Amino acid sequence: MKVLVINNLLSGYGEGAVYDYIRSIMQDGDRIELRATDGTTPLRELLEDAADFDFVVASGGDGTVAGVAYELAGSGIPIQLIPAGTANLLAMNLLLPNEPHALAKLAEGGLSMDFDLGEIEVADGSKFGFSIMAGAGYDAIIMKEAAAAKRVLGELAYFKAALTNPTPQFAHFTLEMDGQTVETEGVGVLLINFSRIQFDIAVVHENLPRDGMFDVVVMHTRDAWGLIPAFIACVLDRDGSFPDRGEGIEVYRTSSVRIQSNPPLSIQYDGEVSTYTTPFTARVIPEAARFMLTQEALDLFGAERP
Repeated sequence: MKVLVINNLLSGYGEGAVYDYIRSIMQDGDRIELRATDGTTPLRELLEDAADFDFVVASGGDGTVAGVAYELAGSGIPIQLIPAGTANLLAMNLLLPNEPHALAKLAEGGLSMDFDLGEIEVADGSKFGFSIMAGAGYDAIIMKEAAAAKRVLGELAYFKAALTNPTPQFAHFTLEMDGQTVETEGVGVLLINFSRIQFDIAVVHENLPRDGMFDVVVMHTRDAWGLIPAFIACVLDRDGSFPDRGEGIEVYRTSSVRIQSNPPLSIQYDGEVSTYTTPFTARVIPEAARFMLTQEALDLFGAERP
């Protein structure tokens, strides 16, 4: 077996789960190559010969995994996640274990499934991939403000950032979605591929990352307090009651979108806050990322595919 491991040295708490994983998976005759980055070396350089390996391991946070998946998009190369970030939302959505030995056992099973990826293109032509969600406005503010506290507070850093920024920039949005143009207002826009966020909260009712579509969520309020009823509905959604999200958010479905805002707003993708602002375009790349899964996740997402 030949395995390529990409390890982000700056992800999460700097724990050594990736090394425990390597010790657990390695058997006589295997070749496991570990390559590291702290953000200086581009992932593209580390993955140039990925096709020479049986699968690729992405050790890091959601941004690291999204970057690896985007570089390997459409290649059919299986990717195993080692959730070594702060939130690890993709691992949660995919029902993956956190323990390195359990992940090594999962790799032996060889189960995998293809999932959609999102692609963002900004004004200068630069492109970025994301697997969970991206957006502009309030969510980017939260990601930026939470960055410094993540190592200390973990997932609570995001809620602290939200509470300390209750009056984000209010903006006018123009959304061009598959031939439909919508004019609306609010504090932010989210593009959702996987719908579950921290503490297993569902932003929208269904989790459909294999249908070739985004959920486009507009935070249709003038401040953070207006989102509280929608947040409560998201929490209640965990029991299967599917409560209405109320007037705090608008939801659309599309395979591509162009987002303009006045004033321009910062952009984030899978928790990575960029230096770019709106406008930007985004599209779904259908079933472009092949992730290794448990049988439970394989059954779940196979059944949910339309």
